[in-house]
Amino acid sequence: MTSLTQRTSGLVQRRTEAIRSAAADKERESDGEEDEARRGEEEDDDKGDSKETRLTLMEEVLLLGLKDREGYTSFWNDCISSGLRGCMLVELALRGRLQLEACGVRRKSLLSRKVICKSDAPTGDVLLDEALKHIKETQPPETVQSWIELLSGETWNPLKLHYQLRNVRERLAKNLVEKGVLTTEKQNFLLFDMTTHPLTNSTIKQRLVKKVQDSVLEKWVNDPQRMDKRVLALILLAHSSDVLENAFAPLQDDQYDLGMKRVHTLLELEPEKESAKPNANELMWAVVAAFTK
Repeated sequence: MTSLTQRTSGLVQRRTEAIRSAAADKERESDGEEDEARRGEEEDDDKGDSKETRLTLMEEVLLLGLKDREGYTSFWNDCISSGLRGCMLVELALRGRLQLEACGVRRKSLLSRKVICKSDAPTGDVLLDEALKHIKETQPPETVQSWIELLSGETWNPLKLHYQLRNVRERLAKNLVEKGVLTTEKQNFLLFDMTTHPLTNSTIKQRLVKKVQDSVLEKWVNDPQRMDKRVLALILLAHSSDVLENAFAPLQDDQYDLGMKRVHTLLELEPEKESAKPNANELMWAVVAAFTK
C-alpha cells in the first residue's frame, strides 16, 4: 500500500513538472514572438538606407513647407497646423501604437469610429509620445476628427484645452536642427524678432523632394495598395497641409502636369473603399477622410 502511494505520488510529481515545463516553453515561445514583432517594427521604422537621416511624417511635411533661405513657412498657410496633427496620428498608426475601433456589424464610417491605443510603448519622439499619452488616457475615446481639433487647440470646450500640443512647428524645427537638416537664426521683422530655421543640409531636402516626385513619376505604380504606405501618407498629408506644390515646383511643365494629374488620382480615391481593402491602414484613411470631407 505504501509502495503504491509512493508510485502515485511520483507520477503526480512528474506530471506537475511536465506541465510546468510545457508552460515555461510556451512562455519562452510567446516572448520570442513578441521580440520578433518588436524587431519587425524596428525594421519597418528603419527601412531604407541606414546612412540616411530618418524623418517622421511631421518633419517631412514641415521641411516641404519651409522656405530654404528664410527658414519659416508661408504666413498665408493656415492648413499646416491641423495637417501636422494629422501626421502625428498617422505616424503613430504606422508605428503600431494606434488603431481604429472595430467597425462592428453595421460597419460604422471611418469618421464615426473612435481612436484606440494599441500600444503605449514609447516612440522616442517627444511630440508623438505626448499625443499618445493624451489618447491613451482619454475616456471615452475620441474620433480622428476630434483628435485633430483637440491637438490643434481648436475647441470651444475650455476643459479640453489641455490637449493642445503647443509650439509644434518650432519643436519640429528644433528636431531638424538636431538632425543637422536646419540651423537656427534670428531675423528682425521691423516690430519684432523671430527665430527662423534656414536649410543647412540641402541634400536631405533634395532627397525628400525627389522621393515625392518619383512616387508619381518614375516609380508610379497606378495602384495605391502597391505604394509604400509612408510615401502615400506623405503625399496625401502634404496636400492637406498645402505644401505639396513646393515639391513639384522645380519640375518641367510636362512633368509637373503629369505629376499633379496622378496626385489628383490619389486625392479622388474614396477613403471608405480603400480602408476596406486587405492590408490597408484604416486610421490613415480616416485622417484623409477628415481632411477631404
